Amino acid sequence: MKRLMFSAAIAAVVGLGAVAAFGQANEDDVAARQAKYPLAAKAGEDSHAIDKAPAGALNQGKFDDKTWKFGKAWEPAPGSKLWNPVKIKMLAGGKVTGGTLFTATDPDIYCAFANAGYDYIWVEHQHNARDWKTTERMWANCPTAKAVPGVRVAYTDEREEQHALDAGAMVLIVPTVRSYEEALRARDWAYFPPLGRRSNGGGQAFALYNNVPGGYRNTFNDNLVLILMIETLAGLKDADRIAKIPGVTAIFAASGDLGNHSGYKQNDPDYEREINIVHDAAIKAGVRLCGPIAWIDRPDFTCFQAGGETGAIARGVKEELGKNWNTQGKPENGPWAAKN
Repeated sequence: MKRLMFSAAIAAVVGLGAVAAFGQANEDDVAARQAKYPLAAKAGEDSHAIDKAPAGALNQGKFDDKTWKFGKAWEPAPGSKLWNPVKIKMLAGGKVTGGTLFTATDPDIYCAFANAGYDYIWVEHQHNARDWKTTERMWANCPTAKAVPGVRVAYTDEREEQHALDAGAMVLIVPTVRSYEEALRARDWAYFPPLGRRSNGGGQAFALYNNVPGGYRNTFNDNLVLILMIETLAGLKDADRIAKIPGVTAIFAASGDLGNHSGYKQNDPDYEREINIVHDAAIKAGVRLCGPIAWIDRPDFTCFQAGGETGAIARGVKEELGKNWNTQGKPENGPWAAKN
């Protein structure tokens, strides 16, 4: 009941279009209530703000975005503690695993999966056609599920990452990163300034995490888990530089696509060299190293992608039924008869 009431409250806020309750619109409300603007340019006059700053401004002289001194309005309060369980566990050196939600779109199925024991849920948007509204509804249905909301977006793109994070993702996986420059863009769209360039325009996340210690906007950068996937030969070439980008939590050695893009399979010397390039980049940069759950015992790998929800159901039923698993009756005819 508690979960349903919380979900309904979020739906009511979004449904009423009350985005002004959080995010960018809130600043406009504050300004409007002041009913006066002591530092505003005079009506009809050029204030020459591009060339000079008002008295008391930290940034003096001609405006220059490259030398701008960022203010303290969004700094976390002193002593603010992390609130993302995945980030906490990763920084402590623990192994984290994400269950892959590939097919399901029903919020109750998502919530059952999210409470099954994973550290986070890898909602698939790269190889699945689900829309962001569907994912948003699933996350709103059980905002305090044991597994943290995570998603693999389709590609490095401001719109993709903005939708994911505004909906509530706290683990962001960006696939097929082919260059250092692309990795920088992935980082920039993920984080709020000054580390990145994410817009502060509101969204469901501001309601889901309304009560986190220190405030969502102020502490988001410290709590996000950003995983960049190395999947191509071009990505391997820049792996060292990609792993060292500030804000990158982990790099992922993509077992399938590294074979796809190279022409080799696991245990081939050339394939293993590819994986070791990603391994070495993570070790040198001091970031986490991710891969498929099959590599859980491979040296230095500490974060993993587990299988999908349909496989998890099958494995759970097999364990539950034990010796009675797959012991159905065998009719000689009809739709359940054995096929010749």
